[in-house]
Amino acid sequence: MIASLFYMLIFPGLLFLSVFGMLAEFFDRKLYARLQNRIGPPWFQPLADFIKLASKEEIIPDEANPRVFRFMPVLALTSAVAPLFYIPLWSQSALFYFTGDVIVVLYLLTIPTLALFLGGWYSTSLFSKIGAIRALTQLFAYEAPLFMAILAPAILADTWCLSEMTAFYTSHPWYVLSNALGFFIAIISLLGKLEKVPFDIPEAETEIVAGTLTEYSGKLLGLFKLAINIETIVASSLLAAVFMPFGLGLSPELGFFIYIVKVCFIVAVLSLARTVMARLRMDQMMTLCWKYIAPLAFAQIMVSLILKGVLPR
Repeated sequence: MIASLFYMLIFPGLLFLSVFGMLAEFFDRKLYARLQNRIGPPWFQPLADFIKLASKEEIIPDEANPRVFRFMPVLALTSAVAPLFYIPLWSQSALFYFTGDVIVVLYLLTIPTLALFLGGWYSTSLFSKIGAIRALTQLFAYEAPLFMAILAPAILADTWCLSEMTAFYTSHPWYVLSNALGFFIAIISLLGKLEKVPFDIPEAETEIVAGTLTEYSGKLLGLFKLAINIETIVASSLLAAVFMPFGLGLSPELGFFIYIVKVCFIVAVLSLARTVMARLRMDQMMTLCWKYIAPLAFAQIMVSLILKGVLPR
């Protein structure tokens, strides 16, 4: 019981993810600024922002549903933390694992977006509702390619367990190269899931203020932002485990260091991608995902099925 509470609340749970998420936000913002020839924020800026929000008053709109309004940030935060326990981080086995856990992880990573939608919708603000509709519409665009990109390596490994997938690719390292297209698709889809440029349509500040988060303030806004930071770490950890399963099975210290490097690499790729691209319209987002990204994801699945039939196990 005590060990489970430690895992959930301290390491590798809420406290570790909160600290790592803030550091990743600083790294992302600093790199993004340097790529634009700006100085960027100091290292403690994400923590200072969270403390400032935690000290602010919570203002709930008169026409909003107060229970849903308050519950959605908590739901987003908990659903962002939960998948990490099923993802192998610095060893070949996750803290908890079972056959089919890859489906559960993908499902849990969908909930924060749904929480954003419900929070914005029940805010009753026009800007929030527009942002909520955009977030849900965008969900239907990137989710299918992301799922196919993650499931293709599972097909080749002949397992629906993330720990067994990493063990398979660790023992067959050359097979990792066959998933390069899937990694590219997953990175693009992750930009949409995290609502980063060019897919920041749901919170386009030049059009709809802050989108779904327009009416949120104080601790509730801080929880939502923390959930987004944690989701960045967990989703990056998932991509690292599936597409970069190297450095596992070593000493815990070295494995942990390699895990941090892999997550920072993925965050850097996301930062670079949003540096060189401008915001798309929603119709352009849908066209990109369904006309180009989804067929590529299907092609990755076909490659995995063909390799599964011809390559020795």
